[in-house]
Amino acid sequence: MPADDRPRPPWPLVVAAGLVGLEGLLLGVLAVIELSHLHSGRATLAITTALFFVGMGGGLVFCAWGLFRVGSWARGPVVATQLIGVLLSFSFWGGETTAGAVVILVVSLAVLVGVLHPASTRALAAGEEPEQ
Repeated sequence: MPADDRPRPPWPLVVAAGLVGLEGLLLGVLAVIELSHLHSGRATLAITTALFFVGMGGGLVFCAWGLFRVGSWARGPVVATQLIGVLLSFSFWGGETTAGAVVILVVSLAVLVGVLHPASTRALAAGEEPEQ
C-alpha cells in the first residue's frame, strides 16, 4: 500500500505508539546508565545488559514507528512486550519498588488498551488489505 493511501492512526493507536516509543527511549537511557557503572568486576554483566537494553529499546522504537504508520506487523511484538510488562510489574510489587511496579503496570495496560481498541484494530486491519 503506498504511503499516501495509509489510513490515519486513530488517537488510541497514537497514544499507544507514543508510550511504546517512550519505553524504547527509556531503555536506551537505562543502557547508558548501566554502562556508566561499568567496572572490571562486572564488565560482562554491564555490557550484556546494556546491549539487551539497546536491542529491546531499538525494537520498541521501531515498533512505535510502525504503529504511527498503521503497520499491522507492529501489533504482535508490542502486545507481547506489554504482556511481559504486566507480569513483570507483579515481581516488583511490595516495598520500595511498588511505585515502579505501578508505573510499569499502568503504562503496559494503557498500551494494550490503545493497540486493542476497536478503532485501532480497524485501522490496522485496513492497513493489511492487499493492493488492487
